[in-house]
Amino acid sequence: MFLPHMNYLTLEQTFFSQALPKTVKLFDDMMCELTSQARELSSQNLEIQTTLRNILQTMVQLVGALTGCVQHVCATQESIILENIHSLPSSVLHIIKSTLVHCKNSESVYSGRLHLVSDLLQALFKEAYSLQKQLMELLDMVCMDPLVDDSDDILNMVMIIHSLLDICSVISSMDHAFHANTWKFIIKQSLKHQSVLRSHLKHKDIITSLCEDILFSFLSCLQLCEQMTQSDAQDNADYRLFQKTLKLCRFFANSLLHYTKEFLPFLSESCGTLHQLYLQIHSKFPPSLYATRISKAQQEEIAGTFLVTLDPLISQLLTFHPFVQVVLDSKLDLPCELQFPQCLLLVVVMDKLPAQPKDVQTLWCTESQVSETTTRVSLFKAIFSSFEQCSGELSLPVHLQGVKSKGQAQVAVSLYQHVCVHLCSFIVSFHPSLFAELDAVLLNAVLSADMITSLLAMDAWCFLARYGTAELCAHHVTIVAHLIKSCPGECYQSVNLSILLKRLFFFMAPPHQVEFIQKFSPKEAENLPLWQCISFQALSVELRKQTVHEVIRAGIAECKKWLSSSRTLGELESLNTVLSVLLAVCNSASEALDVGQQIAIMEVGKQLWAFLNIKQVTDQPYVQQTLSLLLPLLGFFIQTLDPQLISQVMTLQTSLLRLEPPDHVCLAMLDFVSSLRKLFIPQAIQDNILPNLSCIFALLLADKNWLLEQHTLEAFTEFAEGTNHEEIVPQCLSSEEMKHKVVSFLEKTGFVDETEADKIERIKWEKGIFWKHFTKVTTEVAERSPLQPFAKRARHEFPLEEEYRSALQGVAGGLEATESLLQKAPAPAWLLMEMEVLQEKIDKLKRLL
Repeated sequence: MFLPHMNYLTLEQTFFSQALPKTVKLFDDMMCELTSQARELSSQNLEIQTTLRNILQTMVQLVGALTGCVQHVCATQESIILENIHSLPSSVLHIIKSTLVHCKNSESVYSGRLHLVSDLLQALFKEAYSLQKQLMELLDMVCMDPLVDDSDDILNMVMIIHSLLDICSVISSMDHAFHANTWKFIIKQSLKHQSVLRSHLKHKDIITSLCEDILFSFLSCLQLCEQMTQSDAQDNADYRLFQKTLKLCRFFANSLLHYTKEFLPFLSESCGTLHQLYLQIHSKFPPSLYATRISKAQQEEIAGTFLVTLDPLISQLLTFHPFVQVVLDSKLDLPCELQFPQCLLLVVVMDKLPAQPKDVQTLWCTESQVSETTTRVSLFKAIFSSFEQCSGELSLPVHLQGVKSKGQAQVAVSLYQHVCVHLCSFIVSFHPSLFAELDAVLLNAVLSADMITSLLAMDAWCFLARYGTAELCAHHVTIVAHLIKSCPGECYQSVNLSILLKRLFFFMAPPHQVEFIQKFSPKEAENLPLWQCISFQALSVELRKQTVHEVIRAGIAECKKWLSSSRTLGELESLNTVLSVLLAVCNSASEALDVGQQIAIMEVGKQLWAFLNIKQVTDQPYVQQTLSLLLPLLGFFIQTLDPQLISQVMTLQTSLLRLEPPDHVCLAMLDFVSSLRKLFIPQAIQDNILPNLSCIFALLLADKNWLLEQHTLEAFTEFAEGTNHEEIVPQCLSSEEMKHKVVSFLEKTGFVDETEADKIERIKWEKGIFWKHFTKVTTEVAERSPLQPFAKRARHEFPLEEEYRSALQGVAGGLEATESLLQKAPAPAWLLMEMEVLQEKIDKLKRLL
């Protein structure tokens, strides 16, 4: 009532600064009394009920009076200087926040007696809402001169914005429109006065609150979707609420986008929050394993309305160094549910980089030592590292939106295909100066202990070989060949490089293949490790025939050299390499072998077989590898193999299986027994071979190793379909469980009934276990060669222990060879005498122990 009679310019000094602090104290005292007496409220206690209702009524009138004050100032003039009214906003905002907090907590404050005062609380809330709306209109009229550095005005406006930010956190779950309008005002005022406020605002608090509201609204959307999905009915009320919440998500996201664009240089402390927001959103949205189950239509609606706003946000952050550091931090340790979103984010960044200048591409694609404790990896390395952590998503597999092609419908693709396609697309378009970084990362990824990561790197490398020049391809082949030659012993890195060499060799131009053959001539034994990796199908017919001839001649010579030497176990590694080369020739260039070469290979295989015995295969990994190579090599010539040799092979395999040999030996056995489907076994040896054959299949079908089980089922099916000895098939199935397993395999039905939800939960569990132990397993595998011979005791405990073992194995081998000869022909007269001499020597040695 007094305001119309007072000078506007003296309002602050004569009235607001005097009356408003007392108003605030009065309001706080009433709020304190209200809260303290609310617990005594009841329908029977009329005195307390009247007291509380009178307090609330006074509060409503007080808030209304403040609204009148704000309206009066608004009506004074169009432009308002904050200094002339600075007590008003601070007091009003304090009272608004106190009111809203009380309304929000009313359920707990008044407990079951809320209905006694609910009408006045609603009136109080409406008055507070009206007061804030009027205050925002007033503040919208405030002018701040960017050329005048008035610190009090700046601090007052900063206080106003952050007070409104606090109010946002209170009303976020109370009133969507009120909440959105408050945020709209905060963003508007921040941008309106940005030239004055930009270095004074607490940007981290604003970004954090905005991200929290975005995530809360998004999760509310998903919750509504889940409710509609579970009810199997389209509730119009729920759907309208979903659309309203989704629009709120979009509003918040656009607000974040706008704010980030204007204040980017001041957001270095907020990059972690923005990064987490992106990851959290995509971790809860399909196709993440941790996503909420929602319908396809709702997925598309959310993606088209809300998720599209995250893409320009990443574009804005692309050139910002602190964001690059957060995303590519070498110590980034994400929980399982955020590893897949991180991979998606890196692919998005990779897609955007080709349109960026060289310095931005360099920023992302090169490693950097930011400080003594902080290192940034390259985008290439981060992609492979992140991809490696997505084992669950790769094994399910999850599917993503594919790349559109002309004239073709867009189809969903696996995560592997998604990353591979986008990586290859990036390779052809990023700056050439970064190729050295790409080469180094591809090589490291190829050498990864994780098979799928190594395969991705190989696919990208092969794409590069096809896309690049023939000279570049030849250069890469030469580098990989030298790496293989320098790789010590058998290890997974050598295997990976071998696969890569085989694939790259197909892309070489014929003249470069000729140069390769000259540079790494198969005539030289030291180059044979390379030729076990190469498919001879990559060569022209004439060049293939010539190369096969040279490889066979060198291989046979090396085998004969070993046979005529002392045949120590230490030399088995080189022999195994030769056998691997001969097997590679048989598998990829059998048509180039003439009769003489086939006979030579069979003869060498037969002689080598004579030196194998159960004891050696059981104890020595190198001998196990020799057996694993000999079996498929002999199986290749099964039609012309000596029946007695086939019988010996089957007998040894049956005996060895009972001793539980390594899996790779079992797989080699499957190769051999599967080849028997082509053979009509002579009547004379059927009694020896067929029982062993049924025993081998029965033992392998009963194995609990899933990989071996799968290969056994495949081999048994092939054998059963192709053999002339059908009577043996039922004898291989020794139990009803085996019969059921084979029938299920043939009918392509699963062994385990598992719902889609159960499958996802299992894979999530497996992913957590796998990643927990992955580093440990990788280290253990890297530290030892899988074919490294081992001793039963440490070498220093018993000197010359290996020499003792080698000598005894030689004796055992000789005795087994003698036993084999006795089965073929009568013994000469002198044999018994020599055996007695040997027995005397053994007795003498026993006395020396």
